[in-house]
Amino acid sequence: MNEDRVSHWVRANPLTPVHVDCVIAVMLKILDGKCRMPPDEKQVMARLYDEVRAWPHERLDARLHPLIAEARASLDEQMKVRVYEQRVLAETVISRPVMKGFKAMLRERGLLAPQQGHDEQRDTDP
Repeated sequence: MNEDRVSHWVRANPLTPVHVDCVIAVMLKILDGKCRMPPDEKQVMARLYDEVRAWPHERLDARLHPLIAEARASLDEQMKVRVYEQRVLAETVISRPVMKGFKAMLRERGLLAPQQGHDEQRDTDP
């Protein structure tokens, strides 16, 4: 998915602050290496993060943005530990049903492809 398509999708589907929290959490999970999405979906989610990172969010700390930027630039072992810690904290702040609903919304609204052969673990664990 190219950048223009993600940008267009975001303009047509404004996210709520809790959705922005979910995007941040998924970005941490991608950087942590724990995201089970296919590589193309990880790229879409990284683009989505780029589009909405400055938007209001509800519960996660804005100080995560510099950490994410630093990790994207250089993900050494020390940085992996920092990202892991923040990812675990984010997952305690955002409930599993909220994350599952967020991912379902992305699929329903066409940002991510519909699930083929519904894999429940992947669906609840982006």
